Amino acid sequence: MATLAAAAARQAASLTRRQALSSSPASSLIHRRGLAGAADHHGPPKVNFWQDPMSPSKWKEEHFVIVSLSGWGLLIFGGYKAFSGGKGKKEEKLVEAKQ
Repeated sequence: MATLAAAAARQAASLTRRQALSSSPASSLIHRRGLAGAADHHGPPKVNFWQDPMSPSKWKEEHFVIVSLSGWGLLIFGGYKAFSGGKGKKEEKLVEAKQ
């Protein structure tokens, strides 16, 4: 019950604040941007990594993350395969061939 009263009080305060700010009915139709300022670009436009593969500074951020994580994964998996040698499967084949 208390939460309903608090929500009603917030809604009433918001309504009175909105009415106090608007001096004319036309001003209520003007859209306020809020937090939409992130779409403003600063600097050169970013491109997909396949459009300019030799310039990571021009890539979009999400493409840079995907390529970087893929590269690190490939490096770690390649190192694991190189140093582990994959000897387990070869020994099993030799044992099966002897029987």
